[in-house]
Amino acid sequence: MRAAQVTRPGGSFEIVEREIPQPGAGQVRIKVQACGICRSDSLVKEGHWPGLQYPRVPGHEIVGVVDGVGAGVTQFKPGQRVGVGWHGGHCGACDNCRHGDFFGCTVNLQITGISFDGGYADYMVAPAIALALVPEDLSAVEAARLMCAGITPEPRFSFSRRVSVHQLVPFVDFAGCRTVWR
Repeated sequence: MRAAQVTRPGGSFEIVEREIPQPGAGQVRIKVQACGICRSDSLVKEGHWPGLQYPRVPGHEIVGVVDGVGAGVTQFKPGQRVGVGWHGGHCGACDNCRHGDFFGCTVNLQITGISFDGGYADYMVAPAIALALVPEDLSAVEAARLMCAGITPEPRFSFSRRVSVHQLVPFVDFAGCRTVWR
């Protein structure tokens, strides 16, 4: 498979051939249809994230099709259309997680494209907990940028403010995020 990786802080993107990754327990393999490019991806390119390991494939605005599932994954099946965003997983048990503040997980916070390889590739593997179903009638290119979760496109939204799962929270593409990897 093809992947665009960065091999060192401040390094250039390199298009490389890699083996198709295999999903481990609790993980899902996704055949990437589209991945947005976000300003936050520069954290990987420039090495501005503590503990970042290289080489790394950036990209956290991903839409694709489930291609394989690891042991213990029952909520997703091959052929389903899914998205993966910035938030790549959490423990679910620490105080922050138990209060719904998954971005503040103090035990196992994972960030797509930083903690594990992201969507600048033909395939990627992500924790099943990080996936969301994506409707078929929404194009992959349009859906991918919605996966950012507003960290970059809408920095004024306060994640400390509680939002009910039944509330509609609009995000507008005014930050110039564009989807180019297909």
